[in-house]
Amino acid sequence: MAAIKTTDLDVRIIPPRDKHATIFAKLEALASGEALRIFNDHDPKPLRYQLQAEHGSVFAWEPEKEGPEEWIIRIRKV
Repeated sequence: MAAIKTTDLDVRIIPPRDKHATIFAKLEALASGEALRIFNDHDPKPLRYQLQAEHGSVFAWEPEKEGPEEWIIRIRKV
């Protein structure tokens, strides 16, 4: 089985007002089966809710590390 192509994005360095727009632009560019791994300094729960509301089950939310100082979430396009 081939490895999933995953792009890393450290959102800790992105201004807060630009974070979600940047993440969604990267997600929309993914092909089916590819993933975006985000690194954040807080729980990205609002992002998850927005993703589910706007895209339903198009993306799989796969936590790799959940706090307390760093959150790493892999979001895979199914």
